[in-house]
Amino acid sequence: MIPNVVCLALCLATAAFLATPFYSRIFVRHLRSGSTLRAEMMGGALILAAFNAAALVPGTPELMRELAVALTVVATVFAAWLLIRFRITTQPMPQTRTILAVGAHPDDLELACGGTLAKMIDQGHQVYGLVMSSGNVGGVRTERKAEAARAGNFIGIKDLKVLNFPDTELAAHNTAMVNSIEAVINEIKPDVVFTHSNSDQHQDHHAVHMATLRAARRQPTILCFESPSTTRAFNPSVYVDIQNYMDIKVKAVQTHQGQMAKPYMSAGHVTGMAAFRGSQAKRQYAEAFEPVRFLGSAMGDL
Repeated sequence: MIPNVVCLALCLATAAFLATPFYSRIFVRHLRSGSTLRAEMMGGALILAAFNAAALVPGTPELMRELAVALTVVATVFAAWLLIRFRITTQPMPQTRTILAVGAHPDDLELACGGTLAKMIDQGHQVYGLVMSSGNVGGVRTERKAEAARAGNFIGIKDLKVLNFPDTELAAHNTAMVNSIEAVINEIKPDVVFTHSNSDQHQDHHAVHMATLRAARRQPTILCFESPSTTRAFNPSVYVDIQNYMDIKVKAVQTHQGQMAKPYMSAGHVTGMAAFRGSQAKRQYAEAFEPVRFLGSAMGDL
C-alpha cells in the first residue's frame, strides 16, 4: 500500500514539475546541448536499471520490488515527456537560416539578444557566436571564457568563439578584428548578422560595431542590438517577441556569475528592459534592434 501511495505522489509531483513552463524549457535546453545533464540522465538510467536488477534477486523484500516499479513508472513518464517536448520545440522551419552574433565581451550577447538567439535556435536555425575579447579587465579571463562557454551551451549556440583582443582597447585593433569577423562570415555564410549599435558609448562596443559593418559589408541583413551602454539615440524598428524566452534569457545572463554585482545583470533589470521594449512592440517582452539593412525574409516569423 505504501509503495502505491509513493508512486502516485511521485507521478503527481513529476507532472506538476513538467507543467511548469520555466523548468520545461530549461530541461529542453539542457537536453539539447547540456552534456552534463545528458551524462546525469544516463547515470540515473544505469542506477535505476541496477536497482531493478537487485529487486529481482530471490529473497528481496516485497517493499523494494514495489518501490522499483514505482520509480520505473515515474522515470518512464519523465522520459516520454522529454522526447515529446524535445520533438515539439525543435521542429525546424521549412527554410533554416544561419545566424552570426558578434559581441565585444562575454555576456554581451546574452544581455542584448539572448532571447532572440534561443528562439531562433528552437525554430531550427543555426546560430554562431563571436566574442572579440575575453573581458579580462572586468574579471578573470579564464573564468569569463568558461562562463561564456556555459551560457552559449545553455542557449544552444552551435559554435561560440571567444577571441583575445585586448579588453577596453579594441578600437586600436580595427583591421585585425575586421579580418577575424570576415573569416567567420566567409566560413559560415550567415543570413543575419547581429552586433552592437552605433549609438553605444562603450568604446569596445562601438569599435566592434564599426568592424562588423566593414566585415559584413556584403551581408543582406545586419541588426544592431541594445546594451546597458547604448544612449538615447538608439532607435529600434525591429522587435522580436521573447515572451516565452524571458526565463531563458535571465538564466543565460545569470551564468556569468562573476559579473552579477553589476546592476544591469540583475534579473529585475533584464526583465525590465524586455518589458519596456515589449510595450513598444505591443507584447509582454521583446528585444529591440536597429536595422543597418534588413531583408524581410531573413528571419522568418519571429
